Amino acid sequence: MSGCFITFEGVEGCGKSTQIALLWEYLTEAGYDVIVTREPGGTPIAEAIRGVLLNPDHENMGPAVELLLYAAARAQHVFEKIAPALAAGQIVLCDRFADSTTAYQGAGRGLHAELLHTLNEIATGGVWPDCTLLIDVPVTVGLERARSRGRKDRIEQESIDFHERVRQGFLSLAASDHDRIHLIPGEASVDEVHQTIRRAVEALLAARVE
Repeated sequence: MSGCFITFEGVEGCGKSTQIALLWEYLTEAGYDVIVTREPGGTPIAEAIRGVLLNPDHENMGPAVELLLYAAARAQHVFEKIAPALAAGQIVLCDRFADSTTAYQGAGRGLHAELLHTLNEIATGGVWPDCTLLIDVPVTVGLERARSRGRKDRIEQESIDFHERVRQGFLSLAASDHDRIHLIPGEASVDEVHQTIRRAVEALLAARVE
């Protein structure tokens, strides 16, 4: 089987990290060659950019600067890690990808859709998820979870209104691309969410070998 690219999306604190770890364990035990990565980050250069982007001291970062830094991190991530892994036939599980740019910098910051589309095309180099798992929780629930982890990063410090716009951006994406994006109710138990994700991924992998 050729490589398979699966991304996880959602608002802050939606449970992506937990579900990625569970899916990695399940797929690995099933005999698949799986790697886990994240955005921004995943490579030394992209992780360095992540440090700039999420530093809470950088509160004066402009929306255009934020967008370009995310695009730069993504371009390096795809070039150095994601594309080679897919070429080698691996399953790539990625915590956030280009949909986050559409939701955060588009719906959240109000940047123009055409600009986002152009930058995403450049940054991804044509690499696009086979499946996206959007774990949806109310913003207040997600932020409470995220902020219980300790010091808030620059994005977590944004207003409730910002995060509500981001959530609506994700939901709009799911409505417009329901073949790729699976909307996963995130307030269910951890195991129930995992089982829903497993079913979606099992169906995807079965279809790819038919």
